Amino acid sequence: MISIHLLSPSSTFFGWLIYGLALTWAGVRSPWIELFSDTRKQHLFFGAMLSIFLLWLVRRDFESGLSIHFIGLTAVTLLLGWPLAILAAFAAQIGLTATGHLHLGVLGVNGVLLVLIPVLITEACASLLERTQPRNLFVYIFFAGFFPAALATLLCVTASLGILWVDGQLPMPPWLEDFAGYIWLIMFPEAFINGTAVTALVVLCPEWLETFNRSRYLQTPWKEGE
Repeated sequence: MISIHLLSPSSTFFGWLIYGLALTWAGVRSPWIELFSDTRKQHLFFGAMLSIFLLWLVRRDFESGLSIHFIGLTAVTLLLGWPLAILAAFAAQIGLTATGHLHLGVLGVNGVLLVLIPVLITEACASLLERTQPRNLFVYIFFAGFFPAALATLLCVTASLGILWVDGQLPMPPWLEDFAGYIWLIMFPEAFINGTAVTALVVLCPEWLETFNRSRYLQTPWKEGE
């Protein structure tokens, strides 16, 4: 998460522009009829909002204006679908803003970095799995849970450094060549949290996952070579 004093006005403007368009598109594509008519869907949606809000409160703030915390949106995207996942994360951001943990001006940039990137990567991986249609349950758990969470973390950190470098508001650390080693320390816990959540949902409540095909993964026997 990036503080307001580290961003230029142009980055703040374009962040809000991109995030605003994404929020509008998510609102248009959201299954509102299903959400209002299905009590279980409502519970999942509001539970995801609260979970994201609480997870983002557990963070490490640095004097430079940067904050590090887990994202958790890979599991939420698989649970709700990408439109409701974006809206749930936006509601969590509003909660952080209301409690003074997030400045309204940087909500757009942080939304692009911490919401759009993880959601789009997760949706892309889920779509790829749907096209290839593997029958191995562990393939779904790894390529829909663990892998997109790790990849999203890598791209979020890289994109954040890119924005700070372009704005010139924060000097790059002198140990940047060793940065790859530190990224692993962030990627693995994020992948573990999301992968564990997806695994638990597959085992306990597979019907909750929007992107999980029970007839393919749980009822069709997997044969070697398929």
